[in-house]
Amino acid sequence: MPHQTHGSPRPNITGPVGGAPRVRHPGRIALAIFGTVLLVAVAAGGIYAFSLTRAFDDGTEKISNAFPDEASRPPRGQAEPGAAETDAPGDPSAALNTVPAGQPQNILLLGSDSRGATGKDLADIRGERSDTMMVVHVPADRKNLFVMSILRDSWVEVPGHGQAKINAALSWGGVPLAVQTVEDLLGIRIDHVAVVDFSGFEQTTDALGGVDINNPIGFDSSHLKGRYFDAGGQHLTGAEAIAFARERYAFQDGDFQRVRNQQLIISGLLAAMMHKSVLADPVKTSGLLETITPFLAVDEGFDSAYLTALAWELREVRQQQVTFFTMPTDGTGTSGDGQSIVNVDWVGLASVQRGFQTDTLSNYQPELQTIG
Repeated sequence: MPHQTHGSPRPNITGPVGGAPRVRHPGRIALAIFGTVLLVAVAAGGIYAFSLTRAFDDGTEKISNAFPDEASRPPRGQAEPGAAETDAPGDPSAALNTVPAGQPQNILLLGSDSRGATGKDLADIRGERSDTMMVVHVPADRKNLFVMSILRDSWVEVPGHGQAKINAALSWGGVPLAVQTVEDLLGIRIDHVAVVDFSGFEQTTDALGGVDINNPIGFDSSHLKGRYFDAGGQHLTGAEAIAFARERYAFQDGDFQRVRNQQLIISGLLAAMMHKSVLADPVKTSGLLETITPFLAVDEGFDSAYLTALAWELREVRQQQVTFFTMPTDGTGTSGDGQSIVNVDWVGLASVQRGFQTDTLSNYQPELQTIG
């Protein structure tokens, strides 16, 4: 496999097939999207900030009992020696005091079509399989971000059910079992969890006037009949962006390219959202937040206070400091009961586990993941 290296400033890892140039994509994470909007609210202050934070808290669904029993969970991360209790007096995180100072944070993001496909609330999606699973690692020093995608067909141990595809955990036990499965897999504690409805990305894209991407591979869409996505620069509407992000049948390596394309789409969304024409306009920012929040469900502690404080701590992080990678895999195969699966590279995963557990992911060198 081609080997990805880190330089200074840190690159983003996309790993598109065919040697296409690496593309920044610091936006597929809900943390970045909502954190940016709420950070603008902090900067604006007053009634505007209050209205935006209230819009987030009132607009998002809350996941009650989002976590497994405490006895089954890894311990909480420990603060670095000598870490301050809060940031400097007067800044938002000091006032809110909602982000543990000097402690890394791990946020699990689950992508779902549950509302659009079934009409269910996002907060209650037992019986549905998650199409997308990502773990956002926020280091204790808050100098960068790491986002690891987990392929949905990864063959792992699901607590209480034995070996299975990782996305089955959500179907069998809802959000708590999905959290427990990831915690057991990585040996880390998940601090917060969010479920994002994919249809929200369509609405967000249209609210931003479309999204610009650089498509590495041309293909015929199986979701928009008659639509061919040319290789190279593309400006996509919301419906086109969703079709682009969902496609897997057109590619030899299926879900591997699908994950990379999803990263391209959300990279473009964040780039558009961070444009000064949006961030400097309270009306546009408020409208964007109102567009996004109906498609998000979060645990009860994942509120505007937490997110705004974390966004403030990450205020110096730029696109170059956000690294995306995929959990190490060892090609595809077939399970004993005939399912098509993705094999986990357990040797490679050990390095990832150490990086998460010791807050040293900056030392990890991701590789391109494909069918092998």
